[in-house]
Amino acid sequence: MVEPARRVVVSGGSGGIGQAVVYAHARAGDSVVALGRSAERLGALEEEARQAGLDVTGRVCDVTDEDRVTTVVDELGAVDVLVNNAGTAETAHLRDTGLDSWERQLRTNATSAFLLTRAVLPGMVERDTGRVVFVASTAAHQGSRYTAAYTASKHAMLGLARAVAAEVAGTGVTSNAVCPAFVRTPMTERSVSRIVERTGRDGRQAEAALASSAPLGRLVEPEEVAAAVTYLTSAESAAVNGQSLNLDGGGIQR
Repeated sequence: MVEPARRVVVSGGSGGIGQAVVYAHARAGDSVVALGRSAERLGALEEEARQAGLDVTGRVCDVTDEDRVTTVVDELGAVDVLVNNAGTAETAHLRDTGLDSWERQLRTNATSAFLLTRAVLPGMVERDTGRVVFVASTAAHQGSRYTAAYTASKHAMLGLARAVAAEVAGTGVTSNAVCPAFVRTPMTERSVSRIVERTGRDGRQAEAALASSAPLGRLVEPEEVAAAVTYLTSAESAAVNGQSLNLDGGGIQR
């Protein structure tokens, strides 16, 4: 008997890590819904997946909008796997961090995960099966200069993952996080560009400066993050709950 495809929802599904997570699950036979704000990018993702014979659907959804999240989740029905991947990052001295930047990063990185998880979790608990994964960051474990809002938002994200894990302990639902160092994504490319502008270094030197922040000594590839996520969403990870899987080459050991 063939098992029915799981319904997997990935926020920020048209971005660098998001696309890798979407494709990893679709190639495993899951029915994947990618959430994002750009209809154009989601449409391109859908078409590329269709040509590859993969079951991927894009849904425009501002995941910081409570009403929109509720509507989309209601329309989707049962969700078996949720990957909270939507994120943004801005850098500035604390003294130069405006309230708008603080709130934007908290909304995108943490509030979105809260809204989506709150929407899908009751159904998972009722069915006694489900996986929730939060794509956080090594910033969820330690602070660094010029990232007050980002670091706070990722700490909030990891705290939420652990609180959800405590609520679902003993059920067939799990909640975990992956915490990579800098990943090769458009967001990281923007960080590299800012370093080039501010310091006069070339692109390779700027990327090396970011990579040197972790013992890994290089950027993490999106596919490596996706592999960690797919393990945590697999049936084989049923005994893993409330954990953070750090992808930084051994700098953070907890």
